[in-house]
Amino acid sequence: MHQSILYTPPAEIRIFLNHVYEFKKGVRRMVLYTLSKEYEPFVKQRLEGQGISYFIQEVSSTKINLFFGHALCMEAVKRVVTVPLNELSPEQDFILGALLGYDLCQQCERFCSKKEEHTSILAVY
Repeated sequence: MHQSILYTPPAEIRIFLNHVYEFKKGVRRMVLYTLSKEYEPFVKQRLEGQGISYFIQEVSSTKINLFFGHALCMEAVKRVVTVPLNELSPEQDFILGALLGYDLCQQCERFCSKKEEHTSILAVY
């Protein structure tokens, strides 16, 4: 008796493919997804094959941040994301959140909070 073996992609790839689907359907204009570096060749091939602009930022030796979306958004991201995400200035963080389509009021609240923290740290020195 012949049994066919069904291949189920890893969860990280399924999530990536869902993000691509949502982008192509217009649900998202831009995506940020952190995934294992081992999948970098696959995501590059898939995005290039579909003509989707992307930008990859190394997080560690095993993880990457994958940004993809409209070409103009990717140009803006490349100019804003010049350091690891946890080192973004309050202004850079605000712009990135706005580009990603996060709730504007929550972004404003986050910006003000980060700006206060940043000012308090500078006042100590």
